[in-house]
Amino acid sequence: MKPYRRRTSTLSVRRTLRRRGAQPKVVALGGGMGLSASLAALRRITGDLTAVVTVADDGGSSGRLREELGVLPPGDLRKALAALCGDDDWGQTWARVIQHRFRSKGEMGGHAVGNLLIVALWEQLGGDPVQALDLVGKLLGAQGRVLPMSAVPLELEALVRGHDPARPHDVDTVRGQATVALTPGEVQSVHLVPHDPPAVPEAVAAVLDADWVVLGPGSWFSSVIPHLLVPELLDALMETKARRVLSLNLAPQPGETEGFSPQRHLEVLARHAPKLALDVVLADEAAVRDRESLAEAAKRLGAAVELAPVARPDGAPKHDPELLAAAYDRIFRMHGRIGPWR
Repeated sequence: MKPYRRRTSTLSVRRTLRRRGAQPKVVALGGGMGLSASLAALRRITGDLTAVVTVADDGGSSGRLREELGVLPPGDLRKALAALCGDDDWGQTWARVIQHRFRSKGEMGGHAVGNLLIVALWEQLGGDPVQALDLVGKLLGAQGRVLPMSAVPLELEALVRGHDPARPHDVDTVRGQATVALTPGEVQSVHLVPHDPPAVPEAVAAVLDADWVVLGPGSWFSSVIPHLLVPELLDALMETKARRVLSLNLAPQPGETEGFSPQRHLEVLARHAPKLALDVVLADEAAVRDRESLAEAAKRLGAAVELAPVARPDGAPKHDPELLAAAYDRIFRMHGRIGPWR
């Protein structure tokens, strides 16, 4: 493991990133706020960036639109687009607009503007999710592309031990991403319905053509692992010549991964995709108590561990985009197979 010895200042991060050469092709997989954090960092170091987003959300505005219209849940796709907006006035204005939720006690209450925009374009374009997302990205000036991992809405199911506190040793099936994310008990495994969903061809092509694939951070069972349950996407992850980096969360998630150590996250991921090899595991240096155990767990996946300060310096349990960008930039340069990016 190669931990950073000091925090990198914002100014030094910017100077480092300005000095970079040609840009790598990067694909980031995940969903929700974890993927948004990764994208906000990655767009600082490459302009060739594709987000592949889970489509199993069934809560809130996304769940309502999904149930009423039979569309892909747009919420995580919207969040990814917002994260790719630039830091100029145009980008930040549109990021706020698409994230804005209507405040009312009526039927519009809670709906996000971006969700409605995405769904409207899907209907206008005959249900083509890729073309619609490309158009939204063009409108926003997004610094990258957003793709769904599958073109069909998916349902997440989990086997949970102790879901019912009255039966702590029993294993129950829990359905729905929103329910799985907050479930009491211990998640044993997850799977998707349908069990063998088709991947979006553009997502598969992006993974096969990438220099780097980034998986995580994010809700482990409901945002990260689902990508490994889409057969064509998993095959692409195993076949690609890209290097694969797994970005760990800053802390366990209440409910879903309560009490998980960093190495436990690796173990459950390996159980769901035992043939998948990784190259680098990135973790926040302050979040790792047992570095030797994490190194051993990573080694079983074929990966080296990189420790870096990637959390916000104010102590909030969130990734700092510039510190995370510096960590990714360092990994790409130290562990890349190629010299100048092709």
